[in-house]
Amino acid sequence: MSGHNKWSKIKNKKGVADAKRAGAFTKLGKAIAVAAREGGGDLSMNFKLRIAVDAARAANMPNENIDRAIKRGTGEGEGNVMVEGLYEAYGPKGVAFVISTLSDNRNRTVAEVQTALKKAGATPAEQGSVLFSFGHKAVVIVARVGLASSPEELEIALIEAGAEDIEESDEGWIVTGGIDAFKLMIDTLEALGVKPEEASLQYVSKMPMEVEGEVQEKVDKITEALEDLDDVQEVFTNIK
Repeated sequence: MSGHNKWSKIKNKKGVADAKRAGAFTKLGKAIAVAAREGGGDLSMNFKLRIAVDAARAANMPNENIDRAIKRGTGEGEGNVMVEGLYEAYGPKGVAFVISTLSDNRNRTVAEVQTALKKAGATPAEQGSVLFSFGHKAVVIVARVGLASSPEELEIALIEAGAEDIEESDEGWIVTGGIDAFKLMIDTLEALGVKPEEASLQYVSKMPMEVEGEVQEKVDKITEALEDLDDVQEVFTNIK
């Protein structure tokens, strides 16, 4: 997939998420609570929390919701303990799915994910049978509009910070790097006066495939069914 098409796909997905804002706030709040529980409620000392809060603010989540989620994570507020989970599945024509969840009830999550997969035409997979073909990566999206530095300066700085792949399009850059380089890439951008459009940890396929037509429609149906579940945070596939 070209950089332009990949950028468009990401922005379209964000638009769909924005349209389901109430559900999005629930998912963002869970991510904030887990990050706060793991590393404390100080954004300056907890990078995972900082990224989760940035994502919430980008989605226009109210500050009181963010504060409440942080307090829930640090034990100052009400709420059950959230646990992260990963599920794997296969769709049409060998399309692979990795499903990231946050839940306070694993049994409920397993049942809901498996039901959604089967109803949408996908098959749950054994643990590890899909995940081995994905890498856990830091993905940062930078818009060209309002860029304070030159593109060359930006790319050189990101490579020095640990970027492994930089896809450029008319709209901007999609930067992929190792998890260990995540914080340094964000700090490097901030030093250049650049605020990312999006920054997150994602499961990226090592062997991406191309699909179209009916297969793409089926994949979209499966993805939407999963994303409609409150416990599902992200859905990743091996499609380019």
